[in-house]
Amino acid sequence: MEIKALITLKNGVLDPQAKAIHHALLAHNFSDVKSVKMAKEIVLDIDSQDESYAIAQVEKMCQELLANTVIEDFEVMRK
Repeated sequence: MEIKALITLKNGVLDPQAKAIHHALLAHNFSDVKSVKMAKEIVLDIDSQDESYAIAQVEKMCQELLANTVIEDFEVMRK
């Protein structure tokens, strides 16, 4: 079963990569872009038929390893 973890920076945490992309877009005349946010999407194939179990496992992975919970939030869902 494929489970997706979406990892984003918490509000208020500076994102220099997103800022650089935003400036590059503006420099290329994409002036409609107001802001840019970067995220990581990790898709894990979990060997389970129990969706609740699979989601709980990926949440535990994010909490312990995949996300830096000091500066990042994460959301886990079935893909």
